Amino acid sequence: MAYSQAVLNGDRLALARLLTQVENNTPDGRAALIELFPHTGRAHLIGVTGAPGTGKSSLVNQLALYYRKVENKRLAIVAVDPSSPFTGGAVLGDRVRMRDLSGDPNVFIRSMATRGSLGGLAQSTANMVQVFDAAGFDIIIIETVGAGQSEVDVARLAHTTLVVEAPGLGDDIQAIKAGILEIADILVINKADRPGVENTEKALKSMLDLAHPTERVFQHHGSAMRTVAPKQDSSATLMWIPPIQKTVSIESKGIVELAESIGRHVSHLRQSGDWAVRERTRLEVELEALIREALLTRFWEDVPQKQYEDILEKVMQRNLSPWEAVKMLLTNVKQRPEGLIG
Repeated sequence: MAYSQAVLNGDRLALARLLTQVENNTPDGRAALIELFPHTGRAHLIGVTGAPGTGKSSLVNQLALYYRKVENKRLAIVAVDPSSPFTGGAVLGDRVRMRDLSGDPNVFIRSMATRGSLGGLAQSTANMVQVFDAAGFDIIIIETVGAGQSEVDVARLAHTTLVVEAPGLGDDIQAIKAGILEIADILVINKADRPGVENTEKALKSMLDLAHPTERVFQHHGSAMRTVAPKQDSSATLMWIPPIQKTVSIESKGIVELAESIGRHVSHLRQSGDWAVRERTRLEVELEALIREALLTRFWEDVPQKQYEDILEKVMQRNLSPWEAVKMLLTNVKQRPEGLIG
């Protein structure tokens, strides 16, 4: 396909058009993904998440500038904005905070809306990341909505996950209650020039002291996914304990130290074998998502709308439980030679 070859050749216009096709899940987009997949698996994926107001976009901007100016890396940024539940629209305003990166041919910023997807990540985000990976970008930063505990979706997509906190956004224990801290590879206290930074750092350190897990476990749609099982050698246990980095992104303070922590985490992933483990987990979750989507599509193709409405009405009348309704619908499908399991 022309799209695929043009993207591999570094054509930015073709890349932009293909990203639109992928986001809209068109046949051309899906075909391009198939062709590009053998060229993926080389980029370092960095997830940036945290509560709204912690300065994630400004932090990403400064981190990207560091990677361009100091390490000369090609960089792609996927900035996910929440869609309005009423209008379906999204502001897509992250580029306003990333004007320093405009005009750089080795930086590509793509804003996208969640479109109602759970976990703050649009379902097509993973596919977009694959396109950027195949296009030869060294680092891909995924900045998420910051919707709270559902942000664990970013953990299954990124090799390195930054969880951004900021002083003054609530009581200190609130940060610990939020499940997103459990997915952090690096904890970032941004806006560290504000009062209360010491209390925030102390609370985070207390949380880390209480938890030295032997494996990383997070929930994905209700299923526990284990991604890290530290290996032992004769000298030490290769366990990554998330460091706490303080930054003031608007003043570019702490960015170098943060980048160095990210570099150490990459080295740890390589040495411990966790890079391959995370890649396998990421692809496994993606495969399961595609299977669910395909099965659901087949289900709706096979079950007449009237039959579904009739069963739904019985559920509404409390004559049939939802569990019985599902069993009945799936049983009817299985009995058809051209059905869901056929």
